[in-house]
Amino acid sequence: MTLIILGCMWNRQLLRYIDYRLVLLSLSLMVISLLVVSSTTVELQDLEFGSFFTPYVKKQLQFYAIGWGVFLFLSGTDYQKLREWTWILYAGMILMLVGLFFVPSIQGVHRWYRIGGFTFQPSECAKFIVVLALSWFLDRKGERASTWPSAWQSIAVAFIPFLLILKQPDLGTALVLFPIALVLFYFGGIKRQVVIAMGTVAVAAFAFSSLFFVGILDHEELRPYVTKVVKDYQYERLNPNTYHQKAAQTAIALGGVTGSGWQKSEFTKGQWLPAGRTDSVFPAFAEEFGILGVVFLLGIFFGLIYVSLQVTAVAKDRFGRLLSVGIVIYLAMHIVVNLGMMCGFLPITGVPLVMVSYGGSSILTTMSALGILQSIYSRRFMF
Repeated sequence: MTLIILGCMWNRQLLRYIDYRLVLLSLSLMVISLLVVSSTTVELQDLEFGSFFTPYVKKQLQFYAIGWGVFLFLSGTDYQKLREWTWILYAGMILMLVGLFFVPSIQGVHRWYRIGGFTFQPSECAKFIVVLALSWFLDRKGERASTWPSAWQSIAVAFIPFLLILKQPDLGTALVLFPIALVLFYFGGIKRQVVIAMGTVAVAAFAFSSLFFVGILDHEELRPYVTKVVKDYQYERLNPNTYHQKAAQTAIALGGVTGSGWQKSEFTKGQWLPAGRTDSVFPAFAEEFGILGVVFLLGIFFGLIYVSLQVTAVAKDRFGRLLSVGIVIYLAMHIVVNLGMMCGFLPITGVPLVMVSYGGSSILTTMSALGILQSIYSRRFMF
């Protein structure tokens, strides 16, 4: 029955209008991801397949194969049909986030479900489902979105998963939800006072944390005062002198202009860089490909955001515009936050670099988001 329903939702004609710029940009990021994952895990290689196809590369290829299947399915699906599934997906997400606290922890935190040889992180999907839920809710409210009841209801939609993710604890993922909600509130017509208050909180928090990382505030001098309000381990996230922070900046600096070359890095390959295939994939890439490689990567990211914004500009209905702008912020925040962390401007909180970091949950969620963007782009030809 499920297969019949999914089959009825899919329209092959929509693929005629596919935006090949989006496909090319995504393929470029996939290739970069595989190169970096291979280089950072080559010591675990299966010699039968050579030095490129490490076990992690093969898993990443599996994630991408499924991701492209999801992308093509959603590209050929009328995104309007997602309205019917919104609250089912939202309720399922809440249940999965709550369920994490009833399964054994992994690495001391409640972020993943272990399924066979794979792990699944619901918070990655949660960010996109919040985009979908807020877009549906604000579109449904229409002009009533500017009322106080609508504002409080919208805040609740975002705050419930925010609180559950924060409790895991997963500060980085939780904080990505904040700008997503803020931008959707702005475009959705939520009361101006709410948007201004949230914007003020966001700017103040960003400014306060940045002062530590640019050296204006001394982390140790303020410790006795700040730890009266927050716990010590929470305050430690604002420490600009952690080993991970210094290692990431060292790897970037060692890359120079042209880099050390693929699989020729000494710092990253020597296991001096923590999480080289996941959170720290950017400094691992920078060490091997240098400033020239970084400029190329940033150009791809710029192109991805630019093409995504064009979808928002051509969307033919309010739901499509809200959904596409939410996806744009979802993509942009992952890029900005991850690069900010690795360059020493923001605390390291475990936000992956979209389409590049190793991990199935992130890749599948991002490919789903891009598939919906493509559907919004294609549907403009069929109104």
